[in-house]
Amino acid sequence: MFQKALWISSSTVGGPPTSAPAPYFRKTFQLDQPVKSAVLSVTALGLYECEINGNRVGDEVFAPGWTDYRRRVQYQTFDVTDLLRHGENVIGTILGDGWYCGFVGWIDRQVFGERPHFLAQLDITFKDDSTFSVPTDSSWKTSSGPILEGDLLMGETHDARLELGDWSTPGYDDIHWHPVLLSKLDPIPELSPRIGPPVRRIEEINPVGVNTLDIFSKQYRVHDLGQNFAGRARIKVRAPRGTLVRLLFAEILNPDGRIYTDNLRGARATDYYICKGGGEEVWEPRFTFHGFRYVEVSGLGTQDSCEVTGIVLHSDIRPTGTFSCSNALLNQLQRNIVWGQKSNFLEVPTDCPQRNERLGWTGDAQVFVRTACFNSDVNAFFHKWMRDMSDTQTTAGGIPSVIPNAKFVEGAGGEDGGPAWADAVIICPWTIYLCYGDKSILDENYEAMRKFMDFIGEHRCKGRIRSHPDADSWGGYGDWLALDGGGSLEGLTPRDLIGTAFYAYDAGIMAKVAEQLGHDSEAATYRALREEIKIAFCRRFVTPDGLMISSTQTAYVLALHFDLLPENLRPAAASELVRLIQKRDWHIGTGFVGTPYLLEVLESTGHLDVAYKLLEQETFPSWLFPVRNGATTIWERWDGWTPDKGFQDKGMNSYNHYAYGAVGAWMYRTVAGLELDPKEPGYRHIIFRPRPGGSITRAEATLDTPFGRTEIRWDLQAGELRLELVVPESCHASLELPGGYHSNRIHFDAGRHRLVLDQTARSN
Repeated sequence: MFQKALWISSSTVGGPPTSAPAPYFRKTFQLDQPVKSAVLSVTALGLYECEINGNRVGDEVFAPGWTDYRRRVQYQTFDVTDLLRHGENVIGTILGDGWYCGFVGWIDRQVFGERPHFLAQLDITFKDDSTFSVPTDSSWKTSSGPILEGDLLMGETHDARLELGDWSTPGYDDIHWHPVLLSKLDPIPELSPRIGPPVRRIEEINPVGVNTLDIFSKQYRVHDLGQNFAGRARIKVRAPRGTLVRLLFAEILNPDGRIYTDNLRGARATDYYICKGGGEEVWEPRFTFHGFRYVEVSGLGTQDSCEVTGIVLHSDIRPTGTFSCSNALLNQLQRNIVWGQKSNFLEVPTDCPQRNERLGWTGDAQVFVRTACFNSDVNAFFHKWMRDMSDTQTTAGGIPSVIPNAKFVEGAGGEDGGPAWADAVIICPWTIYLCYGDKSILDENYEAMRKFMDFIGEHRCKGRIRSHPDADSWGGYGDWLALDGGGSLEGLTPRDLIGTAFYAYDAGIMAKVAEQLGHDSEAATYRALREEIKIAFCRRFVTPDGLMISSTQTAYVLALHFDLLPENLRPAAASELVRLIQKRDWHIGTGFVGTPYLLEVLESTGHLDVAYKLLEQETFPSWLFPVRNGATTIWERWDGWTPDKGFQDKGMNSYNHYAYGAVGAWMYRTVAGLELDPKEPGYRHIIFRPRPGGSITRAEATLDTPFGRTEIRWDLQAGELRLELVVPESCHASLELPGGYHSNRIHFDAGRHRLVLDQTARSN
């Protein structure tokens, strides 16, 4: 498909701190025979938007996607038969910097290369079965145009006075266009078909209000879209020629009503549009996106008009799950979790969409992956990201902090993302397998998983203690943003405790993975390794009375959730965990590492009432505190804003991070009661296990499993539990009733089932 094509580029190039105008490319060709079929294969190092005879090819945004360009670049193929015509035809494309040579993270541009490059080939079959190809080569022409800057982080600048007219249509005069350059790439990345869902325009959002502010004789119009999200703004403007319209984006407002942008750090997050005049103009950027709820429009006169529409962008992942209950605040929390996932599942699972970061942080992804599987079909999405991870894995087996990797993370763990971050290489494939029954993700990543385990054992351990200070001077990010840190971002839970706990967890998962893939001897080896790590963990971190040497909530959560304590010590450890929670007046104290497992541990150790008390806690710090204060996504920090202190540290204070949204899985699994059976993954055997508690009297969840939709609805009134269950075809299910009801498991085949139970009832 690319047999004849050569990589081409423009001579226009920016520098490390400075963007360059977007290059346009075009190629004319003649067709004098009837066309039977035509396929366009296309890719870019950077971003591309392709046109044939004035018609956009495809509807993907930010194609060809984000990969480790030193190893791989994806390509797309399109059936373009209907776009061709007899006589003269034109292929045109516009390139954007994207992740290849634009700003990525918090450093300068040109991480992977200095300018964007383009590769394409149009393969045509005529009605007589003869063929003809139009590849990229030195015969193409290039020019600059109205896009003066198009950067994912900084924004896009479009001068409508410089628009090129019908530049991708036949008959256009390109006499002033220039010859392209043949690219000299070293190394040349592998070309691979896309395996994950593309980014698309998913929906549009209209403002819920507009506030006009007059400051120092300048007018600022703040459009409130009512929802924090990732995307961009389309404007419809009327203003004189040469009017510079500035669009500035933010998640939250200052007390004076202007937008708050301090937390964007180095991301300018600003679009500019220069009007050509003469009537209504409609413009939407091509090569940028922002994380925002508010758009501040300035530069207009009092008689000028500007309408703003929000364009939601994310990977085109099908929604699969719903959750709701009788607590309206928890329902809003669920909506916030879903919007946080939408905002950050854009090509890769990023941490945040607004500031100069937007990276595929491994720790955030692994804590959230189970919740993600409830909300949406993320199977293909994680297949692609795990391929990125294998591409980025070091020769020794280390997994960096962010995937795809770039040189700026080398100072933070280098080849090792550290405990709870790098472990994504183990946890994510296993979770995808459980939720979708897709064993291929285990097979595809087994070698990377095995290399990682060897790397930890050989380079990060001493006496089975991972992150031992004698073996690993860094030790990882700790319990990131825990509230027990006394000002430290990493929390007080020892890094070697976290590292060893996850090492044991990984070994246990690896034993199961090896068993599933038929590697029985390796499964036995990993089971034995887990037992050795467990002994080392208890020797170093657990007292004979069952207390942890670190008196943090996370220390107890990890020891209990990863089953690292002798059975006789678990009650004492669980009691101490509850005491620590009570000591905080029934508030959470965990960070990124401990939070995902906290409620599950409380439930499994007989403290469901405490779990519900934390879930429904409305004062700071809690899941519902941001909801009470107007959040529409999940905050990065428990104290992103508080009434007494205002905004947290502007250097790290995102209002659209999904990590703490990992609680969503517990709401599906325990509050609603929808669980899978690890022995029959993919929900072939569904376990309904509602656990009413707290103030909740009603809950329901639906999930589109690989076999069809399953549903559970329950209602509790005066001790009577009413249930409605749906089991899809090819599946079977079990009902595990909460305490006080009939204790035996009830089994169901496919179909819809209704039950009414009381404290002594069976089923009617």
